[in-house]
Amino acid sequence: MTRKKVFIIIGVVVVLGALAFVNLRYARTSATVVNVEKVEKRNLEAVVSASGTIEPKRSVNISADTMGRVVNLAVNEGERVTKGQFLLQVDPRNLKSAVDRGEAGLAAARSTLQQMQSQVESAKVGLDLANETLRRQKDQYTHGLIAKDAYDKAVADQQLRQSDLLQAQQAMATQEKRINQELANVESAKYDLSKVRIQSPIDGIITRRNIEEGETVVIGTMNNAGTVLMTIADMSVIEAQIEVDETDIPALALGQPAKVSIDALPDQTFPGHVTEIGNSPIQQTGTSASQQATNFLVKVTLDNQIPEVRPGFSCTADITTATRKDALAVPIQAMATRELVYDKEGKVVRPPANPGRRPRATATAGAADSLPDGESRKDTDGVFVVRGDVAEFMPVKTGIAADKYFEVLSGLKEGDLVVTGPFSNVRNLKDQGKVKVEATPTVSR
Repeated sequence: MTRKKVFIIIGVVVVLGALAFVNLRYARTSATVVNVEKVEKRNLEAVVSASGTIEPKRSVNISADTMGRVVNLAVNEGERVTKGQFLLQVDPRNLKSAVDRGEAGLAAARSTLQQMQSQVESAKVGLDLANETLRRQKDQYTHGLIAKDAYDKAVADQQLRQSDLLQAQQAMATQEKRINQELANVESAKYDLSKVRIQSPIDGIITRRNIEEGETVVIGTMNNAGTVLMTIADMSVIEAQIEVDETDIPALALGQPAKVSIDALPDQTFPGHVTEIGNSPIQQTGTSASQQATNFLVKVTLDNQIPEVRPGFSCTADITTATRKDALAVPIQAMATRELVYDKEGKVVRPPANPGRRPRATATAGAADSLPDGESRKDTDGVFVVRGDVAEFMPVKTGIAADKYFEVLSGLKEGDLVVTGPFSNVRNLKDQGKVKVEATPTVSR
């Protein structure tokens, strides 16, 4: 054998050795590097968060009931007022004139009634005289002392006097009704006059004033809203009016506790509770209304007064919908979805181990081979549990969702190591895949 051939053989052996070394090293390092976390018992709290504004539970818009010019304005925006306190007055001259006219007409009607009463009395006296004359004439006519013409005249006179009395009484009754009408007109005019002086209907703060002294107010009509002079808000009870997404509404219930954060008052939270849940979605306006999310109005009443707060402040409410003490918990980032194969009894069918080859993922998505009778594929939520150097996908039934953890109802036990990351590795991880635990991060309870 020549020296050249020896060198060639040695070179081939070296190359083959290098390839074998590389393959062996690749086989040792082909496991997926993952982070894990231990399943432990924790105190969990499910929270629904939404933003909105601070509003008083009770507010009143003050509007004018009569048209006129404001001649006396006694309050300014931001002032605190009490129930019955004078706020402003509209020019009363026109309405005062209406009251005077009504009272004058009522006095004239009463004077006319007195005259009619005198006429009734006179008619009664005339009827009495006619009755007495008729009685005498009838007696004389019976004894043949007077002619029939005289008797008939007495009868006619008595009937005339009786008719005059009835007419006078009817006229007096009509006048009495007219007086009642005039009296009602006067009362109505006085009531309208009382509206020019506006008083506060509640205790509260003037949160808005839209009028100045000397301006003219307009009353509302069917097609035209009246002038809102000012708004009074009772800030003793305030609430956070928040817009909650439709997917969170089923978890809400009246009385649930909440914590409210107000943007204008940083580093503070205020306790409250849910007092109202909308039954219909908030109506959106604009051309893009159909593309917006469906939200419902939820009101959270704050438990305490906040002197610094003002209506319209932006806020965020965190509503606690459920709590669990010492519940088995799994990190949210550990949850994944895989397609598993189930037998007719609902148990997971896993592929048999095949030494020397990577596990065949017939139990996960991507298996294209047909299934035996009674088996089916179904997307399943679960986690990868590390057992030795293998990650096994375990179906998990979860309960409430906290900010970082899911409550585990079934599928895991305390102490199990679940894969939590990195995300790209978890996304591509297969059932029964080889893994290498990089580190177990310390997680505070």
